[in-house]
Amino acid sequence: MNNVFVLIANPAHPILDAAAVQSASEQLQAGGAAVGAVDWLAPGVACDLPFEPPSEGATPTVSLPGIDAVALSAEGRRKRLLVADMESTIIENEMLDELAEFLGLRERIAGITARAMNGEIDFAGALIERVGLLKGLPVARLDEAAEQIRPMAGAATLIATTHKFGGYCALVSGGFTYFTRLVHERMGFDFDAANTLDHDGRALTGTVQRPILGKEAKLATLERLCAQRGLEIAQSLAVGDGANDLPMLQAAGLGVAFRAKPTVAAQVAARIDNGDLTALLYLQGYRRRDFVERPDR
Repeated sequence: MNNVFVLIANPAHPILDAAAVQSASEQLQAGGAAVGAVDWLAPGVACDLPFEPPSEGATPTVSLPGIDAVALSAEGRRKRLLVADMESTIIENEMLDELAEFLGLRERIAGITARAMNGEIDFAGALIERVGLLKGLPVARLDEAAEQIRPMAGAATLIATTHKFGGYCALVSGGFTYFTRLVHERMGFDFDAANTLDHDGRALTGTVQRPILGKEAKLATLERLCAQRGLEIAQSLAVGDGANDLPMLQAAGLGVAFRAKPTVAAQVAARIDNGDLTALLYLQGYRRRDFVERPDR
């Protein structure tokens, strides 16, 4: 069969069982699809369910509580380039919000962050506004904020396994180079790009260097990395959660909205709401035994 539904549970809650697979199969058949035999990628966590859609009409949907269900072509699933957003994707934090904590402005800045990531306000304007509120923050506070970085579950295994099979891993963030460089080194990325905070050696000046790395720059970076590595864009995988990730998610060979903001998730075919970042490996057809397991730290 030429298509597959990948069913994925969170490894911390391995609830994918035969009953769930049977339910998915019945939903597909009710929509007119032909369904093949299940292929388990990781017991309790992930499996492939081959199918052929009806000759006319859209691919039927599958809905299972606590389980992600993503329809993909069975061909060309494994990608050679991973381009990842950082904040709320590779790490749990939003680093601007962490910096705002030192000034008692977390709630105010977090509110602006949420609106920007959901596409309600312009990303560049929101970044300039938030950075302006940090004027006078001692540069030493950047080190303190970095101590709060929490890797997203599955991130280290995703990167190590991608490298094992010859892939290239790029971190492309609308955040700041101070933090992307740390995450780059700590987690083994091959490349990072982000915005640069201005300071006078002692304190932040409340400005950010131009040009601002926003949604257009993320897309351009994806395209440039493909060209540099001699890859078709179909061989790329992009992952992110915010509105500034949307163009690259829509352009990549496989774009994954990871625990994404509602307006983003609604516009990306592949969405992971329940699984951790190892879900990106299952989407590519890797089995658990293929993984290079790494602790997230």
